[in-house]
Amino acid sequence: MCPIVVLFIQHLPGGIPRQSAPFLEPSAGLVPALLTASVLAFALAWLSSVGGVGGGVLMLIALTALFGLQVALPTLALTQLASNGGRVWFNRRAVQWRLITWYALGAVPFALAGGLLLPYVPVEPLKRVLGAFLVVTVLWRRFRPAPAVPADRTFAAVGAGCGLASALFGAAGPLAAPFFLVKGVLGSAYIGTEAAASLVIHLTKIVAYGAGSLLSVHVLLLGLALTPAVVAGAWLGRRTVARMNARTLVLVIEGGIVVAAILLLAGI
Repeated sequence: MCPIVVLFIQHLPGGIPRQSAPFLEPSAGLVPALLTASVLAFALAWLSSVGGVGGGVLMLIALTALFGLQVALPTLALTQLASNGGRVWFNRRAVQWRLITWYALGAVPFALAGGLLLPYVPVEPLKRVLGAFLVVTVLWRRFRPAPAVPADRTFAAVGAGCGLASALFGAAGPLAAPFFLVKGVLGSAYIGTEAAASLVIHLTKIVAYGAGSLLSVHVLLLGLALTPAVVAGAWLGRRTVARMNARTLVLVIEGGIVVAAILLLAGI
């Protein structure tokens, strides 16, 4: 953890707002909180790089516990920007850019709308709806092993749903994962393409959070402090994926979807 960043956050006028981070009221508690967040960011960036899903949901839980939801959501967007950017770069030769173009057509406007609506929308009931949908998608894949392959243009609708869900819940990688798998995007192509799709959403969310006054100096500094950890996790994940076969990778991805679904259904 960068000591300069820590000291700068501690000496900002007023420190970290009490309503945003009650856990960190004493400035002495900031350093261990940032160290904890960095370790978790590294581990979950690795998890996202291996399975493509799950890391964002778990990171949101950790950041919320440490800093409060209003700080956690925009901070997660910044850390995911670094994590997904690293995954795209490490897998850049395998990214399916045509799918990303269609995905972005739906994701950008809906992520922007979701980011602006975040302060006004009750997200708890919607979390459970999303969790139930994820369970259905996994069961559907298991009981219908040869589903129809979606057309490229279908990913505009997938992007719209993911953009809105990500802006409201913090992460929506599990929602897109089944569609990429059915499309036959596997291995490094899956990891890089899913990361590029997420990158589109996180860039849009950052703009929306900024317009909604959620992107404070405190959040920017927290995101900066966690960036080295998430990039390192993405790099290690790329090396891990290179040693996995396609079947194992699909099982890991589906496992991540199920974990994310359970957490959403539990309202976490």
